[in-house]
Amino acid sequence: MKAIMVVGTTSHAGKSLLTAAICRILSRRGWRVAPFKGQNMALNAYVTTSGGEIGYAQAVQAWAAGISPLVEMNPILLKPQGDMTSQVIIKGKPVGKVSAADYYEQYFELGWRSIEESLQYLQTEFDLIISEGAGSPAEINLKHRDLTNMRVAKHLNASTILVVDIERGGAFAHVVGTLELLEPEERALIKGVVINKFRGQRSILDPGIKWLEERTGIPVLGVIPYMEHIFPAEDSLDLLERKPQKSQSQLNVAVIRLPRISNFTDFDPLESESSVNVKYVNPKQDLGHPDAVILPGTKTTVHDMILLQKSGMAEQIQHYAAAGGTVMGICGGFQMLGQIIADPEGIEGQAGRFQGLGLLPIRTVITGQKIARQRQVTSNYPQVGLPVSGFEIHNGRSRVETLPSEAQSYHPLFDDGNLGLVDNCQSIWGTYLHGIFDNGAWRRAWLNRLRQQRGLNSLPTGVANYREQREGILDSLATEVERHLDLTPLLS
Repeated sequence: MKAIMVVGTTSHAGKSLLTAAICRILSRRGWRVAPFKGQNMALNAYVTTSGGEIGYAQAVQAWAAGISPLVEMNPILLKPQGDMTSQVIIKGKPVGKVSAADYYEQYFELGWRSIEESLQYLQTEFDLIISEGAGSPAEINLKHRDLTNMRVAKHLNASTILVVDIERGGAFAHVVGTLELLEPEERALIKGVVINKFRGQRSILDPGIKWLEERTGIPVLGVIPYMEHIFPAEDSLDLLERKPQKSQSQLNVAVIRLPRISNFTDFDPLESESSVNVKYVNPKQDLGHPDAVILPGTKTTVHDMILLQKSGMAEQIQHYAAAGGTVMGICGGFQMLGQIIADPEGIEGQAGRFQGLGLLPIRTVITGQKIARQRQVTSNYPQVGLPVSGFEIHNGRSRVETLPSEAQSYHPLFDDGNLGLVDNCQSIWGTYLHGIFDNGAWRRAWLNRLRQQRGLNSLPTGVANYREQREGILDSLATEVERHLDLTPLLS
């Protein structure tokens, strides 16, 4: 069994991108490959067909490999929820909430066992495992309990790539320093270095590469050029580096950058629309006058709702809606649009009943039992009969409560009335469905309502779903990386 491991000198070095590219490159060469990340800490998640949660990046890597995502590809997922605590998900299912200080004492042995079991399963089903590390493999204060980097590489006896982000500066020092801090048996697994995010002339870099190879005895397998945000970000820090505003955009959509924003990959399809500018707005900023405001998912609905109220953003959104603006809430954002959010057991950390924005007639109760499943539904709005697919991940249960006089003012968004709601004017939208904008026809129909308000011509709705566009992105990524990367030393 062969395995390739991708570790990085730092966070955001490009491990996820390179892993996805290698998955697609080798899949096109006829290998049956599977991505793997032993432990991931992220709020961008995906629900597999079995109803298990994994990191969204591993789902994208699976699609790059041409296979369906499996929980074994990311056996441990940690979802931070503030106060130095995280929800722990093992093989797709929540098993508890734990503080950072207690995590390894409580979950190290269970975590490593789940990693071994997952790798054993993948080894029986695939020709090659492409494993991704996390952060740096040389954090000397953490190495004894690291479940993601060289412990996995040694277990697999994996040919390992060390990738470094040259754009941030200090690349050669990062490589040499990382190698110096590895144990001899770990360093022996490093078969090559990849320099990522390079801008400029390769000839200027060549003397440094020659020095590095002579200094370390490890070849530089490739120099990957800088590529603009073509891969889904793993955490909200990446939102600070999103693309600048599009000069030719016709619509402006504001996404509220909640402190514990989750699944902001929901908005990649909107960003792919050339006529749409997506701007992430901090709760302390001025909302302005966008064409639509979106409240995204969050790991802690109550905490982020309170922050919106304290910052004044809640009042800004209410005034914007009262003036006829379009507001959409997804998952936690949907719950915020309601009247009341109750957390009687303190599941999210603070027990009690809390006021929502009061824009939809729903009441939400946070419960310990999580709903995680894929969904296939049919739309009622903005156009009847459109097939829509996506997935749910939420702890809350929301119930519609309307007075008789209000009964005709709100309508089920889909044929499953529990999955979403829209008001009579189609100005206030709420749904539990992640991935709603992936559906091309539905996305265009929703955008066309905004365009009509601006007096713009409608866009054609007969477009492919975003997953087909994503396939093209992954092909382009693999083609570009393959031009600059020599995998021969890893496969020989």
